[in-house]
Amino acid sequence: MQQTMTKSEQNTNIAAPPLRYCLYARKSSEDDEKQALSINSQIREMKELAKRYNLEISEIRQESHSAKDSGQRSIFNELIEDITIGQFNAILTWAPDRLSRNAGDLGSLVDLMDQGLLQEIKTPGQTFTNSPNEKFLLMILCSQAKLENDNKGVNVKRGMKAKCEMGHRPCMPPIGYMAADLNNKKGQKRTIIDPERAPVIKQMFEKVAYEMWSGRQIYRWLNDELKMTTRNNKKIYLSTIYKMLENTFYYGEFEYPRNSGNWFKGDYEPIITKDLFVKARDNIVAPKQIKRGSKEFFFTRMITCGHCGCTISAEEKFKNISDGTIRRYVYYFCSGRGMPGKNCKEQPIREEDLMLEMEKMIDKINLNKKDAFTNLKRDLEKYNKFAEMVIGSGQMDLPKRIDIKAYAKYVLKEGTREEKRELLLGLKSKLVLKDKKISIKQLDKII
Repeated sequence: MQQTMTKSEQNTNIAAPPLRYCLYARKSSEDDEKQALSINSQIREMKELAKRYNLEISEIRQESHSAKDSGQRSIFNELIEDITIGQFNAILTWAPDRLSRNAGDLGSLVDLMDQGLLQEIKTPGQTFTNSPNEKFLLMILCSQAKLENDNKGVNVKRGMKAKCEMGHRPCMPPIGYMAADLNNKKGQKRTIIDPERAPVIKQMFEKVAYEMWSGRQIYRWLNDELKMTTRNNKKIYLSTIYKMLENTFYYGEFEYPRNSGNWFKGDYEPIITKDLFVKARDNIVAPKQIKRGSKEFFFTRMITCGHCGCTISAEEKFKNISDGTIRRYVYYFCSGRGMPGKNCKEQPIREEDLMLEMEKMIDKINLNKKDAFTNLKRDLEKYNKFAEMVIGSGQMDLPKRIDIKAYAKYVLKEGTREEKRELLLGLKSKLVLKDKKISIKQLDKII
């Protein structure tokens, strides 16, 4: 008769699954570990450890990323997922703090141990299993590493603040300045004037403040005329120019960290005065109060240059009036002007003058033969019918009929951006600007 085994006897015969180690090596960028073993040295030492204890290493994974922030290491995150699906059940690493310096990643490791999915974490000096005491020790060691990180962050912020109070901004100075060794001591820097670029920076502020130059004019002046570059010989872009014009560092004050409200006086030589900075800033920034920067230009990408064939672009300028108001001006110009290989003769034209040219153009063409003017004709017909009804009732003295050219000019002058563009597209013609005069060229399709 066959005898059945008790449950306890069955459990004693069940062999524990073999340990499948993932060798995990991480090179930290943190200051206190600069002298620690490199990744290659870690891997070599741990391979010798595995050979000595006959450990099965299924795979080797490595990364160079700080462990102080939770969930930021892609390789570590993949390791956690692979342990969850059973690809590995043990980790071989150089030290506990290589796995975690934050509570989130540490909690993931302990949860895997509690579930029995992670059976062992082994280092050259210690082994951690799913034992209360060993898990507690693991948490203490990783928490100690987190405490070191937190204290380091506090000390770094304290040191940064002390530097700022001494007048040193803890980052690279902007264009126009250079960082030089302090008293020939390497690692201790001071900010000095860049003799090549500082005079140009001062002229840039003066041109904006007193000559009402726009950012684009400064851009062309720096890149096309002066051929000026950054300290790394890189081109100065338009966005950089606007940032420079709003940078208080140039008159001797700076905010650190940015948007913190903490202001400090620098111990370096200012390139400009605060009054000059304010005047330049007002010419660049103040128009935001009157929807500056909306860039709702009416006729961009609809006209080509009669000299070089490039598209006509636009830019806005603002002028502070003596009564305290700000006046906006829009200029249209050839987008190829100032480009390498282009020497376009077309001069900028104000939007008001361009509108007059558009009205003259309307007088020269027969709008009634333009099939694309269906909507315009329909709106005009509605108005004419309304006028006739009002006049017929004797309530108002209005002109009986308004012709389509008069209505087109009204739309061109008072209509919305979309209405104006729809009107010009309906011409089925190419608009050409040459010597500040508009002409049209018939095409087979709308441009």
